[in-house]
Amino acid sequence: MTMATTDDSVNGMTEYCDECDLDTLHEVSVQIRTESLKKENAQFSREPYRVSECQRCGNRTSQRMNNA
Repeated sequence: MTMATTDDSVNGMTEYCDECDLDTLHEVSVQIRTESLKKENAQFSREPYRVSECQRCGNRTSQRMNNA
């Protein structure tokens, strides 16, 4: 797995894409997701996820950032 690198393009990172089998420009963001389906626990079950979308093919991956 290759480390992501910054790119000269606006708002992107160069990362390896499994679908393209190449290093391509990706849009990367962090999303807070609620993991519990129970309403009373929802406020305690929010976790950050790193979301990366290939700008060439549109493939999107997400990875939980806190594995406590």
